[in-house]
Amino acid sequence: MQKLILGIAGSSLAAMLIAACAMPATPATGPTAVPAATLAPATETITTTVPVTSGEGTTDTTAMTTTEPMTTTETVTTPTGSGFVVPPEDEASARLTVPTGFAVRLYTTGLDEPRLMTVGPDGQLYVANRGGGSIVRLPDANGDGLADEQQVVASDLNEPHGLEWFEDALYVAETDQISRLADQNGDGDFEDDGEKTVVTDNIPAGGRHSSRTLHFGPDGKLYVAAGSSGNNEVETDLRRAAISRFNADGTIPEDNPFVNDAEATRQPVWAEGLRNSIDFLFLADGRLWANHNGSDELGDDVPPEEIVIEVEGGQHYGWPYCYTPTLGLTPPGTTEVQDERVAFDDRLTDCAQAVPALFTDLAHQAPIGMAQYNASAFPADYQGNLYVAYHGSWNSSAPRDCKVQMIIVQDGAPVSGEPFL
Repeated sequence: MQKLILGIAGSSLAAMLIAACAMPATPATGPTAVPAATLAPATETITTTVPVTSGEGTTDTTAMTTTEPMTTTETVTTPTGSGFVVPPEDEASARLTVPTGFAVRLYTTGLDEPRLMTVGPDGQLYVANRGGGSIVRLPDANGDGLADEQQVVASDLNEPHGLEWFEDALYVAETDQISRLADQNGDGDFEDDGEKTVVTDNIPAGGRHSSRTLHFGPDGKLYVAAGSSGNNEVETDLRRAAISRFNADGTIPEDNPFVNDAEATRQPVWAEGLRNSIDFLFLADGRLWANHNGSDELGDDVPPEEIVIEVEGGQHYGWPYCYTPTLGLTPPGTTEVQDERVAFDDRLTDCAQAVPALFTDLAHQAPIGMAQYNASAFPADYQGNLYVAYHGSWNSSAPRDCKVQMIIVQDGAPVSGEPFL
């Protein structure tokens, strides 16, 4: 059974599949979402969202949302053979709304700024516990849909954010390096018998955007996203506001687009002009799609948030000079427009040189985690789509709610969006 796993965090959050924003200390009632700026980080939470069915294996017509709360203790299960039981109603189901046929529940609480997640070879969920400097495993051995315990399997990490299993090792994106955690006895615990190796420290450290995200591409290369040091200032370290590309051992591939650049910080860069691509993914056909948090202080509606960007090697995606001006699906032939606060230079001399996003949304949504759902447990209308966690706004006079947005994908392209959670 494939479950959609959502991470909830006090500040901003990304996840192996999706992430959203904070649970308030006292959960609100009713379907109204709470703006991110008002949320207290007292309880750090992970929730799961699953499709639910009736005993006959058809989709249950009772919406398990805040508008129709369940009033009985009846157990609702997923299709025969899945073995997954939906836990009892809780504060998540009382506050958060999901589509008819889905349920949302707390999976665990009490983590310290959890960020991205991944499922290990053992089938268990591993979470980057960013504030705690650790990786936490959250097993559900009894299959009740709730984490049995929080097992710290790696510690003493520097703001771990992105993590992914590759060739029997766990790669972790810390704020200043990429580390490889090898498990000597195969128990998924790196504390006692694990071996930590620094793959590369050829990434920028700290800064205004200190999170680092990694994914391995279908080419076997390691891709790393690092955000900008500021809002709209031209970077001197060209590894910032960029996605870099390395060999699995941390060396720079010979076919990188800027491998011979005179500026050393540009040599690992795969694509630039991405202010803060907190997450990205590879499609089945090998294309790379990333999100992007645009500049602030241009008003409530500018620039539109760039939710899906098709990233190709050697291309520039505009920031800080330009941004995609359209809302929703970007029409063919669209040219980015200039952020007039930033003058052109030899890095970008005209907005026509920048590649616009494929799909945008309202400004200040702050996309965090993203995933494409390619399993079969969800109904057909939900399969193949992107699920993107929006942190919500912190500096807008018209607050944007935190939510998970479903971006509908048709014929390999994003075409529209609607709320999922």
